[in-house]
Amino acid sequence: MYKEFFGFVEAPFSIVANSRYLFLSQRHREAITHLQAGLGEGGGFAMLTGEVGTGKTTVAKAMLDSLDTQTKAGFILNPTFSGIELLESICDEFSIKYPSQATLKQLNQAIYQYLLSNHAEGFQTLLVIDEAQHLAADVLEQLRLLTNLETDSRKLLKVLLVGQPELQQKLQMPQLRQLAQRITGRYHLLPLDGVETAKYVHFRLSLAGGRDDLFPAKALKMIAHSTQGIPRLVNLVCDATLKQAYQQGEREISLPLVQRACDEVMAFQTSSVAMQPARKTSWWLSSGVAISASLALGVISSIALTTLSKPSLDAFALQYWSGKLPTPPAVETRAEVFAPELKQTLLNDALLESSIDKLYQVWGYNASVLDSFCSAQTREDALFRCEKAEGDLQRLAQLNQPVVLSLDIDGVMAYAVLYKLSDDNVTLLTGGKQIEFDKRWLSTIWHGEYRFIWQPSFDRTLRAGMSGIQVAELDKKLSKLLGESVGNSSEFDAQLRRKVETFQQWQGMTVDGIAGRQTLKAIDLMSQENAPSLLNVTVFDEEEQG
Repeated sequence: MYKEFFGFVEAPFSIVANSRYLFLSQRHREAITHLQAGLGEGGGFAMLTGEVGTGKTTVAKAMLDSLDTQTKAGFILNPTFSGIELLESICDEFSIKYPSQATLKQLNQAIYQYLLSNHAEGFQTLLVIDEAQHLAADVLEQLRLLTNLETDSRKLLKVLLVGQPELQQKLQMPQLRQLAQRITGRYHLLPLDGVETAKYVHFRLSLAGGRDDLFPAKALKMIAHSTQGIPRLVNLVCDATLKQAYQQGEREISLPLVQRACDEVMAFQTSSVAMQPARKTSWWLSSGVAISASLALGVISSIALTTLSKPSLDAFALQYWSGKLPTPPAVETRAEVFAPELKQTLLNDALLESSIDKLYQVWGYNASVLDSFCSAQTREDALFRCEKAEGDLQRLAQLNQPVVLSLDIDGVMAYAVLYKLSDDNVTLLTGGKQIEFDKRWLSTIWHGEYRFIWQPSFDRTLRAGMSGIQVAELDKKLSKLLGESVGNSSEFDAQLRRKVETFQQWQGMTVDGIAGRQTLKAIDLMSQENAPSLLNVTVFDEEEQG
């Protein structure tokens, strides 16, 4: 409709997949790199997650396009199978012959023979399953059994699971713990930041034969803010803007046009990454990507997820945080002075709720509106607990997980995620940016208050005479922390009471042998296997030794 009006040879913002319009941002390239590493010689499973429209399928197809000739790959889209239907689909994808009305055993045997044949001929076999969050637990378990066939050095079948964040949560189910332990590479794909969103729009405009500067810089910032950088939504907003401009006979894109398009498109979005209409206020024009208090979720800058190698890092979210975030050009690392522009950056996104949202994002979790309030009235069945506390950097180093800091910026309250802590520097996440500076300057704006989240394992006080799953979990966690053997029953017996007392004494608590709220919280905080790490390197060594 508007192609000729703007001089395009084709529609630049169609949401139909087109390999010509493949735009690999820095985070898309990082995803490919980390997933390829996770599917290396010894790996069997890798997992790519992300919100709807962030480009997961793009990454998966780019990986397939980059494979060498020694890899045979299959791609299954929208799987809603039973176990036997999944095996039939795998056979169909790889052109494996199987009998009509074949049994699970026959299908497994056919696939195994195919894998062995590929291995004998020097081929690696890769299966990519898109929308994997729809697979039932028993089907995922069937998939795991397929990867049991291996040589001394590698799996004969490599599997890449691609899905929405629900896939992360599904893999926490007890019956899928064996599969979760086999995932050797994970990446959670976040939306584009403000700079990448602009590059993405320029790329598509240019490829379609039009002016790549058709959208002014302020309009691109508005689009990035409203869509939170989700490529599919960027396409919809840009397309709606061009349609409105054509209908009104305007060849130049104005901010009111973009704002109307944002309002029109985002009003119908129900994504778990919360959206809001663009608003013409000064702070989003200066910061590029900002997050309102009403948002249920924030979007942080690109976070590289490194390949997991330790069992303690194997959980839905995220001990893949050892890589450093790329510092955005607009924010400099300052070691000598806490510059006024850095203070202003912190004030650009000063709301507590958006910082809490970012903290949940660091864990790979999509927070609800209630979650973002960090309320003591959290539902008993909530996946996380959020709490306010006070301490110093040494206490946070002991906690060793990102937290939200309460900041005093020249008398104005602000909040930011403390994302990394090293011997010399701190890294904060705020306003879609990361800021790294000398940690001694933190004391000028932070006076000890912080908020942290953790995953609770227990919903009630546990004491002698009780029994059940939570008692068994308590014994398991305490035994690991204390370096003792796990008991043989799920009874809160004298042996478990002694472990509780030993732990309480170790932590300087009141020693009563009862696992109450504070004791259970301390056990959870010390035994979490899915918490992102705060420390870049070991800190406070000299103080501890002194």
